[in-house]
Amino acid sequence: MQAAKPLFDYPKYWAECFGPAPFLPMSREEMDQLGWDSCDIIIVTGDAYVDHPSFGMAIIGRLLEAQGFRVGIIAQPDWRSKDDFMKLGEPNLFFGVAAGNMDSMINRYTADKKVRSDDAYTPGGLAGKRPDRASLVYSQRCKEAYSHVPVVLGGIEASLRRIAHYDYWQDKVRRSILMDATADILLYGNAERAVVEIAQRLSRGEQVEAISDVRGTAFIRRDTPEGWYEVDSTRIDRPGRVDKIINPYVNTQDTEACAIEQAKGEVEDPNEAKVVQILDSPRMTRDKTVIRLPSFEKVRNDPVLYAHANRVLHLETNPGNARALVQKHGEVDVWFNPPPIPMTTEEMDYVFGMPYARVPHPAYGKEKIPAYEMIRFSVNIMRGCFGGCTFCSITEHEGRIIQNRSHESIIREIEEMRDKVPGFTGVVSDLGGPTANMYRIACKDPEIEKHCRKPSCVFPGICENLNTDHSSLIELYRKARALPGVKKILIASGLRYDLAVESPEYVKELVTHHVGGYLKIAPEHTERGPLDKMMKPGIGSYDRFKQMFEKYSKEAGKEQYLIPYFIAAHPGTTDEDMMNLALWLKRNGFRADQVQAFYPSPMATATAMYHSGKNPLRKVTYKSDGVEIVKSEQQRRLHKAFLRYHDPKGWPLLREALERMGRSDLIGNGKHQLIPTYQPRSDEYQSARRKNSTPAGSKKVGKILTQHTGLPPRASDGSKPWDKREQAKAAAEARNQQAARERAGAAKGKGKKHGKKPAVPR
Repeated sequence: MQAAKPLFDYPKYWAECFGPAPFLPMSREEMDQLGWDSCDIIIVTGDAYVDHPSFGMAIIGRLLEAQGFRVGIIAQPDWRSKDDFMKLGEPNLFFGVAAGNMDSMINRYTADKKVRSDDAYTPGGLAGKRPDRASLVYSQRCKEAYSHVPVVLGGIEASLRRIAHYDYWQDKVRRSILMDATADILLYGNAERAVVEIAQRLSRGEQVEAISDVRGTAFIRRDTPEGWYEVDSTRIDRPGRVDKIINPYVNTQDTEACAIEQAKGEVEDPNEAKVVQILDSPRMTRDKTVIRLPSFEKVRNDPVLYAHANRVLHLETNPGNARALVQKHGEVDVWFNPPPIPMTTEEMDYVFGMPYARVPHPAYGKEKIPAYEMIRFSVNIMRGCFGGCTFCSITEHEGRIIQNRSHESIIREIEEMRDKVPGFTGVVSDLGGPTANMYRIACKDPEIEKHCRKPSCVFPGICENLNTDHSSLIELYRKARALPGVKKILIASGLRYDLAVESPEYVKELVTHHVGGYLKIAPEHTERGPLDKMMKPGIGSYDRFKQMFEKYSKEAGKEQYLIPYFIAAHPGTTDEDMMNLALWLKRNGFRADQVQAFYPSPMATATAMYHSGKNPLRKVTYKSDGVEIVKSEQQRRLHKAFLRYHDPKGWPLLREALERMGRSDLIGNGKHQLIPTYQPRSDEYQSARRKNSTPAGSKKVGKILTQHTGLPPRASDGSKPWDKREQAKAAAEARNQQAARERAGAAKGKGKKHGKKPAVPR
């Protein structure tokens, strides 16, 4: 992997003389107080401005400030006109635009496409403070305000929409966001390197149109430049018939370059990934090779080509060997340079060591910002994830190579949080990142890492070249909890339990000192079919971790519980898979309070499965096996009902499904059956619901649930069987059904002296 210029080695811009601001200004009044006549760079964001390193606008803003630039913030502007985009005046260099820490569509809509009632990144949690497809709208408004000022698009929304992508909300393939946003250049992934390089070059008078060699950027161009060797992606990973004769390195600009290869005589499995090596040729080098993906028009109309393009995109994500990609949109090309070089530990320390105020901007007064309240006492220790889960956007955005901070930098931030942040009680809510226990875990050999094209280091099993040593993380935990004024350090980030079991010492350290009664982990499923499509380990890894967790909890004299998360309706999941998961949940005494349904986010591999019905984890062909897809609202409801098998509201749907599946044996009142043959009587639930706030009432609910589901009164995770909202819904449903039964009974007994009530076993 080539070396990159360190972030702190650039010469400072002349405005460095102003020094760091207490907060990056959000008004002209604040600019006047700082002595600024203008901003060099203005960041437009869909989130409220919180000056904390967990918020993108703060990291990028403070980093550019450290380079000597004057940076202003326009947070959650009114997008209905250009006025709010002009309130800080015209920036001297560029607008930086981002939708926020989340994709704006995922932020606003649930997996069932219903509008959310709140927004965690807005003061007071109010919804409606940003538009749909916010980065696109903001970019257009910036151009309306100052048409000649460059717009640099970034953030996770732009990152995941940089290429032609399936849009779940419109149920169609949309073109690259660059084509609609009128932005000049797009930064994807971790953008620190790219944004500093672009800011420096623009400050020297270079035109944004001329900046085409920065890694981690995408832009529009008319044709492939002179000296580049172009490879057709369908020759690398052919979606049609596998032809061993044609050389896969065919220059689409030079048809005479086709070469004939000698057949090796080996049998090629058309389902296996073809590891592509650049051939030794004076005309073809990796840094001057671009892979041409099928055009937007082709992938829009052909789901198989869409899956193929998605597969090639994900094979070209290792910064050590990735090549540039290009995709035609109409008459122009959208060009994607290789991913950015990961930051070193020194650079990570530099970025996280900026003078963050660690609180929201004073303009918000006493209004609480829910996302900030969640993370204000947490510390991010690393970036990236090599898990490669197909439904997750972390790997696509932050990369597979872990970028770590030093112990000293992390300890310094904890001390700063302890001394500066109002309300700190001595409890650090999290010490983690995208994954709790990937800190300082990497490939044993940098050369192997440089050439690897595997989508995951831990699937289908842990790679033999992966160093799973947790000792540095254990040492960090011990240093952190020894700090004066620190009473407790919790680990709330997602734990990769299949890695954790490789280090019993780590599990013991975690369980003994860093679990606050409950530890959330995500097996996601129990069945091999969906797990393979997710690239997640089998349930056996969970069982091994659970044994260790319980063993060390007992040794520590603590009563602690695991809370497993599961996902419904993921590609590759059948009704039988969900039934088996429900049986496992009941057998292990779990009642899920909340249900996570698969959400097709842009560019994810699982989203390509959802759209195409093909599996991009293996070679995609028109004849390759399809993937079971859950798309209808009825089937999605069924899969969620299986996860909440204990909720009477879903029992009618489950009874119908089980009968259709030939599993009527699971309908009954026995301990080993999934759901009862009847609906509970409303008066029992009404009475228990009213008394639920008392121990006696809670026991009553547990008793009724035991009668109707065969489960113990209290789940093994220690949680109450039902929350109040669930009870109210179930009670209302039960009342309606009871009323219907009584009406039916009254009609049947009309004219008789005594009517018989419907029999409900107690």
